[in-house]
Amino acid sequence: MPALYIGIDLGTSGCRAIAIDADGKVHGHSTASLPAPQRQAEAVEQDPQLWWQAVRDALHDLLNTVPAQQVRAMAVDGTSATLLLTDADGIPLGPALMYNDARGKAEAALIAASAPPDGAAHGATSALAKLLYLQQQPGMAHARHALHQADWIAGKLSGHFGVSDENNCLKLGYDAVRRTWPEWLDSLGVRREWLPEALPPGTPIGTVTAGISREFGLPPATRIVAGTTDSIAAFLATGACAPGEAVTSLGSTLVLKIVSPQPVFAPAYGIYSHRLGDLWLAGGASNSGGAVLRQFFDQQQIDAMTPLLQPDQPTGLDYYPLPAPGERFPECDPTLAPRLTPRPPDDVRFFQGILEGIARIEKQGYQRLTELGAPYPLSIRTTGGGAVNTAWTRLRGSLLGVPMLEAPQQDAAYGAALLACRGSI
Repeated sequence: MPALYIGIDLGTSGCRAIAIDADGKVHGHSTASLPAPQRQAEAVEQDPQLWWQAVRDALHDLLNTVPAQQVRAMAVDGTSATLLLTDADGIPLGPALMYNDARGKAEAALIAASAPPDGAAHGATSALAKLLYLQQQPGMAHARHALHQADWIAGKLSGHFGVSDENNCLKLGYDAVRRTWPEWLDSLGVRREWLPEALPPGTPIGTVTAGISREFGLPPATRIVAGTTDSIAAFLATGACAPGEAVTSLGSTLVLKIVSPQPVFAPAYGIYSHRLGDLWLAGGASNSGGAVLRQFFDQQQIDAMTPLLQPDQPTGLDYYPLPAPGERFPECDPTLAPRLTPRPPDDVRFFQGILEGIARIEKQGYQRLTELGAPYPLSIRTTGGGAVNTAWTRLRGSLLGVPMLEAPQQDAAYGAALLACRGSI
């Protein structure tokens, strides 16, 4: 049995763990469910101990199918901008504020007055807004660490808290270009001593604790390496890594990411960049996507109509499919209305017209990224539910004018496992 590397992915509904070898072959995987976060108006919280139990369950299941003694390293990815405060021993001082917790509107206004306009820490859901909010809450006298979801799990495994990665830290105000926590954070009263050390993803943090080694039967020398966000891990899983290689996620929304030699920041369009070694991953997200299709068709109808699509015969319908008024990328217009008329009597033609409209938005998105300094795609891999629609892929490839490559892996846990492997070399 070869050496194994484990990736752990924490999502909104569960935890997934996967074990691969140095050649990328999958040797085992497991999942554990998570209850939904507690939501009250703009507050969205979750008990971090639920994450830890899910991680333990997933690891126990995985290590029942692969030999624990062959594991050499592990890495964790988690939802971006999910934040919690802990004491010096890593014990949470309250629930974590989830990625979509938006109660920090007053804090976001303060950030807007101090932060560079092209930064990624703007907005009420940013990790920085959450930190400023938590700093003001009672019971934080013993706080010592501000940690993201992936950071805290890595700390539970390694015993090293106060360590993060450059990707997760971006929405906390980290300057990924200068690779430092910037001085403007001081004007906001940020407790600098609470900020984690930001390491490049894949950097070794330490080895598993003695307790973790005993519980799971892992070698004491098993490394824990710095992880990343869930979306970056999913990108890494596709194999895209060279400048001009892009990944389009066709889920409820349309998300574009491309490897760029230089960073691209344009907050007005929701565009920012994460470090990928000496390169950058630039991207943006449109409000268009599969959510529009769901407004008109159920899955059974979509499955029945898909074989009837004629990608080589455009419908001529000039649609801009949106689920509701408002667009953020590639156009920035909060009042932009959906354009889905006229609706032809033929449902298949209407369905194809929507797909064509989403594809045009995809092309406009990559053109917008190119205008701002990223390369135009040399190739595109597709993830999300729309990846299985080969007719749509043909349609998109013809419009975009680039090769559409298969993404044999798109599991974020697989991307985290690749980081674990990288950190063991």
